[in-house]
Amino acid sequence: MRAVVTRLALAAAVLVLVTSAAQAQQELPAGVTKEMIADGEKIFKGAGTCFACHGQDGKGVPSLGADLTDEEWVHSDGSYEKIVETVLKGAQAATGAVMPPKGGPNLSDAQVKAVSAYVWSLSNGS
Repeated sequence: MRAVVTRLALAAAVLVLVTSAAQAQQELPAGVTKEMIADGEKIFKGAGTCFACHGQDGKGVPSLGADLTDEEWVHSDGSYEKIVETVLKGAQAATGAVMPPKGGPNLSDAQVKAVSAYVWSLSNGS
């Protein structure tokens, strides 16, 4: 009887770990891949110049750009689609700073989608 209880406890513990791990991994939005996120990080930290206002880690720069790593979104609901829209159109920050369309550089549509995927991942743990 003791062996059965021990096996049941072990099975329950494994189930909890597997469930927790699955919940920790956010499902990627439709059309987003891990490769897009990796490409977006390079754009964010390089040619896209996003880091200049949002910081290399995406945690924001006071009086310039918002923290992109938390769950608070100033200009949208934080969904991938709305982030793409904000990057495309630009935004007026609460600080008075302006994010120009596409962050300023002439990014292609694919680059906008990639950097948006990376920004989405910052607050979604992917």
